[in-house]
Amino acid sequence: MSVLNHRAGHEAPSAPGETAGLDRTTRRALAVLRLGFGLTFLWAFLDKTFALGFGTGYDQQGVLDRFGPAAWVNGGSPTEGYLTFSPDGPFAEAYRGIAGAAWADWLFMAGLLGVGISLTFGVAMRVGCAAGALMYVLMWSVVLPPANHPFLDEHLLGAMTLVVLALTAAGDTWGLGRHWARTSVVRSHEALR
Repeated sequence: MSVLNHRAGHEAPSAPGETAGLDRTTRRALAVLRLGFGLTFLWAFLDKTFALGFGTGYDQQGVLDRFGPAAWVNGGSPTEGYLTFSPDGPFAEAYRGIAGAAWADWLFMAGLLGVGISLTFGVAMRVGCAAGALMYVLMWSVVLPPANHPFLDEHLLGAMTLVVLALTAAGDTWGLGRHWARTSVVRSHEALR
């Protein structure tokens, strides 16, 4: 059972393991989804940082060079390839214009790491999910219209999923969300929840 939190205007957990009135199976399913998305963001960060060969690290001839020049730590750009060759649609030239820019690389990599940590550990879910949803919408806007639907693709579905994860306190199950919510900083600033 849950009790109404009149101050915040929403249901609050009334017992350990109870989050937003969802049953245990639903909370666990959302936790699995959260972990999957979190590990995907973290892996993208690691692959682009070290050119591990899962999307990053191949030369022009298709030869894998792990930890080679494509690695961000060795001067490679995590945005250059995608934003140079993939853009199509109304924003194509704008994206090509920022391809490989140091500020774009740093923001992209900080986003991957921050969203990955937030989702994997279940902390700062509102901020992490908002940032992740924004990243997904921006990636969606690189290629318009999408190849297989007039407007919908996996990027928009990912953005919608992150919104659901934030709204359902998915970081509380198999994550550090409850502990995070009890900190004085988070109690003073609900947006950090």
